[in-house]
Amino acid sequence: MRPVQRTTVPAPDDLLGLTGRELGASEPQVVTQEQVNLFADVTEDHQWIHVDVERARSGPFGTTIVHGFLTLSLVPRLLADILEVQTYSMGVNYGLDRVRFVKPLPPGVQIQGTATLLSAKPIEAEHGRPGGVQAKASVVVEFAASGETCCAAEILFRYYS
Repeated sequence: MRPVQRTTVPAPDDLLGLTGRELGASEPQVVTQEQVNLFADVTEDHQWIHVDVERARSGPFGTTIVHGFLTLSLVPRLLADILEVQTYSMGVNYGLDRVRFVKPLPPGVQIQGTATLLSAKPIEAEHGRPGGVQAKASVVVEFAASGETCCAAEILFRYYS
């Protein structure tokens, strides 16, 4: 497991000088089978490899696995655990550039996020919105025990001043 490390900046503009920097590692966390079942209900993806514990024991993974998109949905939360911008008026997820589901995640296994800031650029104020910064980070969801990659994503986000 990596040591938990957080990067804190006072304001969005402070991200501009961090391009290329490793931002840190999140607190470890676990996705439960209950969360998987709830995600299946919300997305109507009740594929047996996710929700049928008995059948999955004899399946290709020997257990149920977390939906890839549930794992992906954790990326903004893991990034928020790693990067803190102290003062801003609004933060939004702006999109994704690249996503890979590298290795299936069984429920009950600890994961940890790591992040590197890939880019940051100013956003001009317009249409009543304040200016700010648009940034892109590489976030890797790792198995906490081994450091192996589970999911990798490049996430775009904006912080408005």
